Amino acid sequence: MAPTEQLEIETKYDVDTSTTLPALHELPGVASVAQPVELDLEAVYYDTPELDLAANKVTLRRRTGGEDDGWHVKFPASSGGRLEVRYPLGSARTVPIAVVRTVRVHVRDQPLAPVVTLQTRRIVHRLLDADGGVLAELADDHVTATVEGGEPERWREWEVELVDGDGPLLEDAGELLKAAGARPASGPSKLARALGDRVPAYDEWTLPKKPRTSDLFRAYAGAQVQAIRERDPEVRRDVPDSIHKFRVATRRLRSALATYRPVINRAVGDPLRAELKWLAGELGVARDAEVQREHFAAEVAEQPVELVMGRVAGRIDDHLRQVYKDGRAGALAALESPRYFRLLDALDELVANPPLTDDDRKASKQIGELLEHDYRRMRKAVRRSQQAETVAEQDHELHEVRKASKRLRYAAESAVPVLSDEAADLAARAEEVQEILGEHQDSVVSRELLHHLALQVYAEGGNPFTYGLLHATEQSRGNTSRESFYKLWPTLEFSM
Repeated sequence: MAPTEQLEIETKYDVDTSTTLPALHELPGVASVAQPVELDLEAVYYDTPELDLAANKVTLRRRTGGEDDGWHVKFPASSGGRLEVRYPLGSARTVPIAVVRTVRVHVRDQPLAPVVTLQTRRIVHRLLDADGGVLAELADDHVTATVEGGEPERWREWEVELVDGDGPLLEDAGELLKAAGARPASGPSKLARALGDRVPAYDEWTLPKKPRTSDLFRAYAGAQVQAIRERDPEVRRDVPDSIHKFRVATRRLRSALATYRPVINRAVGDPLRAELKWLAGELGVARDAEVQREHFAAEVAEQPVELVMGRVAGRIDDHLRQVYKDGRAGALAALESPRYFRLLDALDELVANPPLTDDDRKASKQIGELLEHDYRRMRKAVRRSQQAETVAEQDHELHEVRKASKRLRYAAESAVPVLSDEAADLAARAEEVQEILGEHQDSVVSRELLHHLALQVYAEGGNPFTYGLLHATEQSRGNTSRESFYKLWPTLEFSM
């Protein structure tokens, strides 16, 4: 059975055991309150010996006794709530491998074991609208928490979770509960309260007001490593566009390690770049197929019906669907490999303790030099493309220009805290080059695919006419992109 997902938006309150629940039906929009339902819940929480999940605000539990028995994984959500992913309970009390993979980016190859057991006597009060729909649920919980090897701790709390209600209802409920004697919860979750100060407390690093160049690197690299942590579970759950976002984070980080070579020790940085290139490559097969499927579906649909000879759209889609399937399997295998786990370890260390050279200066004095270096690299690639003797050589060099424009863009983005609008403008101009030449590179790759499929159709005795037509369309797209770039290039002035 496949996992299910839901966004959990709730507020928690500490309350004394003798406190009486207020009249919930008086809340605005609440027509009535259903008869309470009493449940006896048991939740066993799992983590690594170092409590890596708790440290990253992720929880993994096995819950029984309620209406949602199963394995639950909760992640922080950008909307302020928490994303809960639920897996079937099964018979085993050890964490199923499918659940382990969901949190693999945090636990890697470390073992998972019970750390806390919560016994909860819960009374659920459902707040209903005039049609009987559930707006929210208030859980009145009497909790007994036992940390492995410790003594039980007991407390009572109220938890209000939205179902079909809105934010104002949550706020109104909070005011009503606090007036009855409730207090904002002392921790974000029952698990956090049970673990207390056992959870590792990482010092939150912030960019200094007058940063050194290494500080800019650390801030930018840290954001990319965090993006990898967030995208990894999404890739495993096949969330739309997750592979693309994951891959972009690896590319940005790899680019930063190149741009900041004057201040980041290459003995550490260059091997990391190689590993990031490997990872991006493992992700790239599925991502490229994903992009091409969308592109060709639209392109074939635009052709006159009388010029589409045979099952063209279906054949292209079948091929790319299989490429995506194989590529995704390869990406998931890479994400389960010790090689990937060690890369994650190394990235954590990179951000926590950047390996600096002796040339780390004030960013305001040095960052311009790094941007100028990346621009000169891009300019050289443009000259090589202009001097190319064949179309194939020019296509290759324009791809190099595109990669150089990405590096310049990412470098400029990292410099925004120091150079502000000047760096943002530079990043925007580099992105413009990247997008134009991205169209060109996509046309090159698409032509290769169409040529391959046309040969297959011809060998099978079919009519490859439409593949040739599409090839000509892609050729035109590439030519237009090439001309647009060479027209744009003289107008771009990259000076810092």
